[in-house]
Amino acid sequence: MTKTVLVTGGTGFVGGWAILKLLKQGYKVRTTIRSKDKEQVVINTISNYIKDTDQLSFCIADLTNDEGWNEAVEGVDYVFHIASPLSIGNTDDLDSYVVPARDGTLRVLRASVKSGVKRVIMTSSLAAATPDISNQDQQVNETLWTDPNDKNINAYRVSKVIAEKAAWDFMREQNSATELTTILPGAIFGPILSANVPSSIEVIQRIIKGNGPGNPKIGFEIVDVRDLVDLHILAMTEPSAAGERYIASSGYLLMNNIAKLLKHELGEVGKNISTRSIPDFVLKSAAKVNPAFRALVPMLGRKFRYTSEKARVQLGWKPLPVEETVLDSARKLMEFRVL
Repeated sequence: MTKTVLVTGGTGFVGGWAILKLLKQGYKVRTTIRSKDKEQVVINTISNYIKDTDQLSFCIADLTNDEGWNEAVEGVDYVFHIASPLSIGNTDDLDSYVVPARDGTLRVLRASVKSGVKRVIMTSSLAAATPDISNQDQQVNETLWTDPNDKNINAYRVSKVIAEKAAWDFMREQNSATELTTILPGAIFGPILSANVPSSIEVIQRIIKGNGPGNPKIGFEIVDVRDLVDLHILAMTEPSAAGERYIASSGYLLMNNIAKLLKHELGEVGKNISTRSIPDFVLKSAAKVNPAFRALVPMLGRKFRYTSEKARVQLGWKPLPVEETVLDSARKLMEFRVL
């Protein structure tokens, strides 16, 4: 009997790839959208890559509202909880991030438990496993939890750890057969499915367009969106994955090394790319007037690295090289003419 998977956030970058891969593997897919007009947007995107979308259906549900979630999970075997609520608050307002992230997650879990879903695979973040800035460990793994009281982390990171902790706490309190697995991705790169550029890919977009005087001395734990979805599917189908956390990182690249790779491989398109590093004080000065830069300052001087050995060994996960992911991201930006 064909299994049905609910994917929350069908209009998103990861959600779109999840829908596509699940349909290609023969699953029925239901996805949540915030409004009816988004339905055709998803269909138009997915139909560019797969002819038959008859196994795809939609349900209107918003993570900030109770309505629609019981209907969304009705008759569903598995849930990929990928969607994140949009925050309209500022980076200094903790509640504007924490409340929608935590409460949205709990809405999905309550409905899933009530409906008897077999397993929920929740997309968390490495933000929920961030060590103290002084940590120099090269093998940070899933046993580590971000300290939400750490003054060096921003409201976004706090919201991620609180939302994931709330999910585990809720599930421990239930007398239910529903299982939970969480996936903790780093920076999600990879080929876009449409001309809509997700925020994570804007990093590569800005570098190619011309990154001004140079690059801050920061780096990214990178995961390919295709590999991330594969890991969700492995975590869904492998019995031993129940109750586990898995880090999703293919490897680490400094921003300057990303710039060098793109400049070397993109030819004329990469001519405006700067491969110089800028001093830390330049980023810190810019952060005083620009919230986007402010979020990058805590990344300066970080020495710790993550390991995805658990996912590789337990689930047989085999992610692509990070260089391939970066270049595929860039080539799709070129193909969609969004540079």
